[in-house]
Amino acid sequence: MSEQNEFMQEAELIEIVENQLADSNPLKVKETLMRLMMTGTPREDAVAMMACAVSIEIFDVMKNDAQFNLKRYSEHLDQLPDLGFMEGE
Repeated sequence: MSEQNEFMQEAELIEIVENQLADSNPLKVKETLMRLMMTGTPREDAVAMMACAVSIEIFDVMKNDAQFNLKRYSEHLDQLPDLGFMEGE
């Protein structure tokens, strides 16, 4: 059951990133995808990395009853692919 919950959470995070890409909002998401793909990262992997970055913000919003911090989210996107907690690294 925990694996299924984990998968659903990952799928939801990826959906958030895909929606941001479709809306070009924030623009930094589309820029990050292009940058990662230009350096050889497959699109699927790039989106998964960006989902990790957005998860940091969602966690903070939920844990601290905070506002989504676009500046910090952008900084995390800038750190990709070296954010530090990517699966398999």
